Amino acid sequence: MIKEAVDKLYNEFPYSYSINYSGKFKPYRANVKLMRDNIEFNLSKKWKTVSEDIQIGLVQELLLKILRNRLKPVRTNTQNIELYNIFMRKIHSVVPKVDIDPTLEESFDRVNERYFYGLLEKTNLKWGNHSLSKLGSYEYGTDTILISRILQDDAELLDYVMYHEMLHKKHKFYSKNGRSYHHTAEFRRKEREFENSDLMEKRLRKFLVRKQFSFRNILREVF
Repeated sequence: MIKEAVDKLYNEFPYSYSINYSGKFKPYRANVKLMRDNIEFNLSKKWKTVSEDIQIGLVQELLLKILRNRLKPVRTNTQNIELYNIFMRKIHSVVPKVDIDPTLEESFDRVNERYFYGLLEKTNLKWGNHSLSKLGSYEYGTDTILISRILQDDAELLDYVMYHEMLHKKHKFYSKNGRSYHHTAEFRRKEREFENSDLMEKRLRKFLVRKQFSFRNILREVF
């Protein structure tokens, strides 16, 4: 499989390679590592049941990323890459929705009714840790919106961050020349449609500064 992926991208390939399917990854996650002259692909076990044509597209995406400044491909887009991207954009429709926090569900429903006409399909909704740097994320492979716990007591800011992640679910991403683009011009335009978005962004920044200051004080008291 990897040889076929390589042959469709490069005329010459001076690297050896290996592939490992791991149970440590979340569904449909993967990474690639370059160690001297060997490339190691690590894929979630979920990929084993997926069509080889789609897996080839995944491997090609990983190759284009890790060799971007090292090896020039004969092409940067293939039918396999297109199949892989379609798969990732559609996988949410078959992922079970079994992990939905009630507070986050209330936020999702509020935002859905106000900005998506109630039409956006429900995702898995989970709290993350108390991160100040990563307030939210949307995972395509598990159809999960993850929100930092620092927002659990502020419904307005929670809805603001929730809206951002729901936009990711709605608009997905597009790929070009081996890169995936998530925050497109259209995405940014939609972001600004949140009521008082400029004020909410300022309020969010002040909120994070206060939280960071409080966290530093806690560390001083403990240590």
